[in-house]
Amino acid sequence: MRFGWLTLALSPSPAEDAARIDQQIDQVCYAESLGFHDVWLTEHYFTGESVYNDALIFASALAMKTSRIRIGFAVVQMPFHHPVRLAVQLALLDNLSKGRIDVGVGKGTVYNEYEFVGHGLRSDDSRERMEESVDILQRIWRESPLIHKGKFFDINVPELRPRPVQQPGPPLWRSVISPSSFTDCGRQGIPVLTSRLPVGRIKERWRLYEDGLIAGGHDDATRARLLAQTALWRNVYVADSDAQAEDELSALLLETRAHMMHVRHAYNPADFVIDPVNLNPWTDPAVRDTDALPFVLSSGCLYGSPARVREQVAELRDVGVRHLLCQTGFGDMSHEQNIASMRRFGEEVMPAFPDMEAA
Repeated sequence: MRFGWLTLALSPSPAEDAARIDQQIDQVCYAESLGFHDVWLTEHYFTGESVYNDALIFASALAMKTSRIRIGFAVVQMPFHHPVRLAVQLALLDNLSKGRIDVGVGKGTVYNEYEFVGHGLRSDDSRERMEESVDILQRIWRESPLIHKGKFFDINVPELRPRPVQQPGPPLWRSVISPSSFTDCGRQGIPVLTSRLPVGRIKERWRLYEDGLIAGGHDDATRARLLAQTALWRNVYVADSDAQAEDELSALLLETRAHMMHVRHAYNPADFVIDPVNLNPWTDPAVRDTDALPFVLSSGCLYGSPARVREQVAELRDVGVRHLLCQTGFGDMSHEQNIASMRRFGEEVMPAFPDMEAA
């Protein structure tokens, strides 16, 4: 198996932001030393999550501090970025990192409308903005000059400089959850990542992705590579005992949920309603903590002693997962607590699941 490390930690106050940013750089460097294959940066604004906020600038610091680990975005909220500026930034990052960049793209948060408002936007046209921006991003790495006249952008670019190291450009990933999205991405040969997918649905979704790859006419080598890349996101917390892990993780998750519900209630505009299709027991404010917590522990978390977590990872491996993204920080969890959990996972879990491709 291949293991990635994902950050969605929270800085509890502006006074702590600088220290928390430094700590996340240290955590990424530690993840590289433990043998994680890739690191994935989330993008959120204004309320302490993704404390660096600008994942692209933060990635440039990581490119200078690391030498092997790939640097991915999960995901770039495309409506918040001008596609030409984004193309230039990603090309530079690909040069700074010597070709270690992966780019997850998305239409933006479906819960935090205040992030759109803060950028002078609303989310109603976010999918259209994303699709047009992705089209420009893909074309600008191939076409010179690029002339584009669309609904949101009217541009004429003589030439993109610098050129990305990875040709034609860094891989573009999609975050998916619905069955049709797996099939569509497979048909187009797009690498995918997914979060909090219950174990019982993984085989079905992976099969739909493979069916899409076959329907798209991709050769055996391409299908094998993309299936191995397909990434599942899980919360991961390893402690000395199962009981300790459950108690500590539960407290951290409930603090995170309280913050999440508070900022959405406080900052989302009154006319914004979250689409019910995007709600589950964890994200639905009408669901009590006593019901939300068991849901997220069972569907989105790997936790316990190293022995128990090895069993949980083996269960995922046995249903086809070959790439696991591990979120090891939750809420305002301390740096020391995060590092301790990472150490147990890296030293006592990961060695049981070698990356045969790397070997």
